[in-house]
Amino acid sequence: MAKLKIDLHEIFNKGDLIEKELHRVINEAVAKKITLVEIIPGKGSGQLKKKVLRFLEQKEIKSLYHRIEKDSKNFGRIFVHFKFS
Repeated sequence: MAKLKIDLHEIFNKGDLIEKELHRVINEAVAKKITLVEIIPGKGSGQLKKKVLRFLEQKEIKSLYHRIEKDSKNFGRIFVHFKFS
């Protein structure tokens, strides 16, 4: 199974760059029909994870993917699942 991975640790304090990278990875997954994107906001205070989840809940983004999965074993990881027919 093809998967994309994005680690936000290095840009955690650059809000505009975070959104840009999230858009990039979501669009790449759709363009290449990749079924899974792993986003690593890290554990920290949880603020970055909340920002990522808010981004994913936007209407125009939500329409692109099938579902989100919060890793039950690792608080600092989110999986975005895509379904292509």
